[in-house]
Amino acid sequence: MVQDEQTMTSLLMDPKTRRKAFEQLVKQYSEQLYWQVRRIVLTHDDANDVLQNVFLKAWTKLDSFHQDSKISTWLYRIALNESIDFMRKKKIPAVSTDDSEGLGNTLMADEYFSGNQAEALLQEAIAQLPDVQRTVFNMRYFDEMRYSEISEILQTSEGSLKASYHIAVKKISDFFHQHD
Repeated sequence: MVQDEQTMTSLLMDPKTRRKAFEQLVKQYSEQLYWQVRRIVLTHDDANDVLQNVFLKAWTKLDSFHQDSKISTWLYRIALNESIDFMRKKKIPAVSTDDSEGLGNTLMADEYFSGNQAEALLQEAIAQLPDVQRTVFNMRYFDEMRYSEISEILQTSEGSLKASYHIAVKKISDFFHQHD
């Protein structure tokens, strides 16, 4: 049963219902958060690891949730930070267009990747974007989030998000034109 944000928050803040409410929270947000994380870390196994860390951190930090934002916003922020931390710790380099193996080929070889060559190429183009542009593009394009939601999660102005998104779209478009 999907809970609305206010009901979920009330249940999470009550020690008597916290555990059951958190189980529901995990069920309700796992798939959305998995795909948000996966678009950053790219592989299924890494995304699963990061997602576990997201929910572990959410559980341990539940008392610090001040209810000044929605739970979904709070979870997205944790997922974004955990994904970025994971990438930094692994020291994953930016994808090079000169790399003959390429991210596209790596994705096509991943048994959990269900896309075609064009989708793999799109992921390669997205991976070459700077962190902020990549994050904004993923949230807007794939998650279909409004700029106001992204603004709350990333704690930045809607104007700068719009600029980042449009620059990212231009760079992705240029990438595809180079690979025609």
